[in-house]
Amino acid sequence: MKLVNVYHVDAFTQDSFAGNPAGVVPDADTLTVQQMQQIANELNLPESAFLMASDHPEADFRIRYFTPTTEINFCGHATVGSTWLLATERGWLEKGRPIVFETNVGLIPVTLDVEDGQLKKVTMTQIAPSVREIELDQAEVARMVGIRPEDLDDRYPMKLASTGGLHLLVPVRTYEAIDRAVPLFPELEALNRKHQITTTHLFTWNGPQGYDVYTRDFAPAIGIPEDPVTGAANGALAGYFVLEGFLEKGSVHHLVVGQGHAIQRPGTLYVTVEMTGETPVIRVGGAAHVTIAGQLRLKAE
Repeated sequence: MKLVNVYHVDAFTQDSFAGNPAGVVPDADTLTVQQMQQIANELNLPESAFLMASDHPEADFRIRYFTPTTEINFCGHATVGSTWLLATERGWLEKGRPIVFETNVGLIPVTLDVEDGQLKKVTMTQIAPSVREIELDQAEVARMVGIRPEDLDDRYPMKLASTGGLHLLVPVRTYEAIDRAVPLFPELEALNRKHQITTTHLFTWNGPQGYDVYTRDFAPAIGIPEDPVTGAANGALAGYFVLEGFLEKGSVHHLVVGQGHAIQRPGTLYVTVEMTGETPVIRVGGAAHVTIAGQLRLKAE
């Protein structure tokens, strides 16, 4: 019998049963790709992260991400969850330096924010953001995500954005309209597959009290009907804000983003957008909570 340590970490929250749950397998060197996919399917969480040794001279770990149905190139909340686990249960906090992950999209450094010896949040620097056009019938998109066409906010263009995964950004006038959304998942899945979109990300500047931006995220094409609190998509959204001119260049902007409230898994992301050079720097941070720790029992090969 082969025993594999596995954790369930709720990311972008300080509480169990909130935020976005991630599976974390910190000792995945001996696992095959098939086993990683099977474990992710068994855990049935939005994403699971598998950590292993890296050959990259600047990386501390190689990390791979799997949804229940497929491998993806980058996942923000599973990165936060992995970092929190390493810091609080694997002794990394005492090292006093960032953790650098080698991902399919490049190196992702994650800093540990500590106050009075206690870990308060972790913050990842995502790869440089990009934005591109997409020709879509906006009323059809509204119908697919389950809102009214008049709920769309025409002050902001509907575009694709990325900091590692491709996200369709859908501007909405109010957070109430976002919360009312009832997507047509088969049609949304077909649209996302056609354009190789990882998630469809609804956003508004008209959020609940305490938040600058409020979002909701659907990802049926990768086996996740709704992703509760999304680090990658909100990082891409922040890149879109600055690249499209909605945030002033030459400045540093701090945004508090809320997500997950509509499905009773509220989470908070702390996003920093820095555009003092040629390329925006996007940092996404938050807390986490290790909710379950256990072992998987695999048959010996």
